Amino acid sequence: MSTLKLGIVGVGHLGAIHAKLASEIENIELVGVFDLDQSRCQEVARCYGCRAYASLDSLLQAVEAVSIVVPTEAHFQTAAQALEAGCHAFIEKPITAQVHEGKRLVDLAAERGRILQIGHIERFNPAYLALAGIELSPMFIESHRLSTFNPRGTDVSVILDLMIHDIDIILSLIPATVRSIHACGVNVVSEAEDIANVRLSFDNGAVANLTASRISAKDMRKMRLFQKNTYLSIDFLAKKSEIISLTEGQQPDLPQDACNLGTIGTGDKERSVVLRSPTAPEVNPLQLELQAFAEAAVTGTEPIVTGQDGLRALEIAAIILDQIARPAETG
Repeated sequence: MSTLKLGIVGVGHLGAIHAKLASEIENIELVGVFDLDQSRCQEVARCYGCRAYASLDSLLQAVEAVSIVVPTEAHFQTAAQALEAGCHAFIEKPITAQVHEGKRLVDLAAERGRILQIGHIERFNPAYLALAGIELSPMFIESHRLSTFNPRGTDVSVILDLMIHDIDIILSLIPATVRSIHACGVNVVSEAEDIANVRLSFDNGAVANLTASRISAKDMRKMRLFQKNTYLSIDFLAKKSEIISLTEGQQPDLPQDACNLGTIGTGDKERSVVLRSPTAPEVNPLQLELQAFAEAAVTGTEPIVTGQDGLRALEIAAIILDQIARPAETG
């Protein structure tokens, strides 16, 4: 198996986790780490058996790819430098702070023939992976992503901190253009929005309602999908999914992960109500995400979450932020 020589840029709380997991992945050779805090950099390097680099340039010269886990405002400069140096780049979400920066990175990766993957980790959540092979064509989606307060991440709006995960999932599920966006949000304990509600309407008639908060009394990461004859519940926190569907007539032979809840209707209009609880794979989403990035970089295949995917999510997030800010400007 070909391996990818990888470096980690930024080894704070999340970056150190990247380093740990990368050091355990078979198709990755963790070459080294870089951080402006050199004492932290050396500490993480010692823990995971790699080299602490004194500059980003020196790390880029030693690796084929980097995982970028720096503050959002530094995403563009760091990733652009990596791509210019000929490295593949994995960037934690969001792709960049500004849409024009994201567009430039997508173009730069294409120009250099490099893989650009964005860290929308919920695509690798076991609850979401459990739905593989199931036809998904939702016409109404409701998502709630609530978190207790944590000072980490409050440098950006809750839209970019939390909601962007659900924006990415919804855009991947609905193959239509966003027709309209209605958004509201307020800042409560930080300088940026801490709670927000958004309604997305699509050209095919689908609608998505999204709520995100980082000042909740408890954590919640749930998404509910409604489509013809089917209701799906995805619990990203509990890592499990459920599907309730209506099927024609009696269903005597059901798969092991399903049970019959009863029937509705009579005669030729009788339908069975079937509950499925598909088995979720036992995987670490971040580790699987990094492994997928390495496979894409080594084989030259398109990553599961492309730079263009990250850019689309950021474009929607930017419109949401603009709508929220507008009343304050015109009031």
